[in-house]
Amino acid sequence: MAFAKDIGIDLGTASVLVYVKGKGIVLNEPSVVALDKNTGKLLKVGAEAQAMLGRTPGNIIAIRPLREGVISDYDMTERMLREFIHKVSGVSFFKPRVIICVPSGITEVEERAVIDAGIQAGARKVYLIEEPVAAAIGAGIDIAKPDGHMVVDIGGGTADIAVISLSGVVESASIKIAGDQLNEAVVKYMRRNHNLLVGERTAEEMKKQIGCVFPKDEEETMEVKGRCLLTGLPKAVTVSSTEMMDAFEEPVERIMEAIHSVLERTPPELVADISVNGIIMTGGGSLVSGFDKLVTARTGIHTVIADDAISCVALGTGKSLDSLGNMQDGTMNLSRRRQMN
Repeated sequence: MAFAKDIGIDLGTASVLVYVKGKGIVLNEPSVVALDKNTGKLLKVGAEAQAMLGRTPGNIIAIRPLREGVISDYDMTERMLREFIHKVSGVSFFKPRVIICVPSGITEVEERAVIDAGIQAGARKVYLIEEPVAAAIGAGIDIAKPDGHMVVDIGGGTADIAVISLSGVVESASIKIAGDQLNEAVVKYMRRNHNLLVGERTAEEMKKQIGCVFPKDEEETMEVKGRCLLTGLPKAVTVSSTEMMDAFEEPVERIMEAIHSVLERTPPELVADISVNGIIMTGGGSLVSGFDKLVTARTGIHTVIADDAISCVALGTGKSLDSLGNMQDGTMNLSRRRQMN
């Protein structure tokens, strides 16, 4: 029997990454749970459950227990967390301390739900850290200095934009528009412009392969298969990267507006810092081709995508395990209000 190691969890809408102290990121699985509807038995969690999305017989349902960055199905989230914590910590007498990442716009009720789910899933203590703070730490920024940095973290369910200085969030915005909404925009576009019904996973593939938010040097195309809305039969169409740019227009515009509004509310001294330090983008959603160029073009501030954009938040959560001793129970710098307990 071993002592339980402290664990950092990036509890995302699209995927869960788990960081174990001393080992790094040991698990990266989709946030999907498959269960038998009749017995309530948990069948699969993670990648195996994701393969079942949209393809299950009547008695099996594959669900995503988190929506837009927060818990939408408490029971399933707790069971999924328990599976993941068990997977990484194995058999141990001692329960691990866990830091869980949350969007910066989370309400107190949602926050409580995350803490409770963590405790129920087998954590000794649960601490929370805001996603943009974790992303900044993960991207290698020294957040303790009195120097302004701007982080744009675009995940699956939420986009978190924050200006960070002196280990705290000075200004932030959290909008429920991110990778999932980009996928939905693609589904709508295909239905409207090609009379073709495509599934969520196909939309995700299109986003990864030919999706872009800034004109590409060379146009790319992809053959997409789905169901024709007129005949009800299978049909394939060729879609170009320019069309994807049109499809993404509305959600991307919302993200750009949020970035703009955070900059407008930021104190001038920090805006000066940001114009020197640039903007850092993290999260899977920031990997859509041309996002950094678009932000640079719109704000006039040099924008870069962090080296390991997808793992940034999990790495930052993991690094903050070292400062667990200084954290109060419950939350780490949820800047908008009190420290709990």
